[in-house]
Amino acid sequence: MRAGASGVEPEDEQAPLISTRVLAIVTLSVLLLAAASVAISWFGRAYGERLSLAGHTEDTSNVEITIGRDQLSLPANAIRFEQQRVGGNAERVDLYLLWPELTGYSSAERRRFDDLSLAHSLIFLQMSQSTMSRDMSGRVEPIYRHLLMPGTKPGPAGLTIHTFRNSTGYEGESLLTGTLPDGAPYAIRCMLPEASESAGSSDCQRDIHVAEDLTVLYRFSSRLLADWQAIDGAVHAYVKSRSRAVSAPVTLKNPLKASTDRSS
Repeated sequence: MRAGASGVEPEDEQAPLISTRVLAIVTLSVLLLAAASVAISWFGRAYGERLSLAGHTEDTSNVEITIGRDQLSLPANAIRFEQQRVGGNAERVDLYLLWPELTGYSSAERRRFDDLSLAHSLIFLQMSQSTMSRDMSGRVEPIYRHLLMPGTKPGPAGLTIHTFRNSTGYEGESLLTGTLPDGAPYAIRCMLPEASESAGSSDCQRDIHVAEDLTVLYRFSSRLLADWQAIDGAVHAYVKSRSRAVSAPVTLKNPLKASTDRSS
């Protein structure tokens, strides 16, 4: 066929500038980029939210945890470590609670959990099965008394401060003792700072026996020592209200005899 005056074949004049195949590839590429953009945006928001929580959760549903002879029903947002927010048997569980509210994490109170300057408003609890017959108060006379230096000095809110001897393993710590409203002895170990503003978030610790067979080690800032009676009572009440004894399984001593008795 003879070429036209322009030198372009008629078939060439009718051919599209972009082939259908190229158009399909371009369209698919645009769709994939759009999908990738949506996915990145979604994962970015999800990861950002998770990062902002920094291991915390606002979930207030109860987690059922069994430690020894005690079953605990604990709100997930009060359980300190993510891996412990699983129901079932456990050796221990760690909590962090706002004082004096005794509530777990929430976004509204985020600063009190994350800001070190506000860490004195938290109480930390560690619950495990009892391994000692005496709690800290019960260890004062048989154990701690022999490790203390002579002399005492007055402490906050009616407490008495005792200093541990060197080479006892408690260097730098003080033992503070007092009497609870019900007349029971009270004891707590603290790393007392020179100035109250230098206090840590958990430089005082005390362990108590609660429920069936639980040892509760709780820690708080020495800046809260003025509330020692209220804190001790609140920790006791909190753990008791969220624990119950594990029911022992009912077994028949002689199943064969019991079956015979029922059939006769």
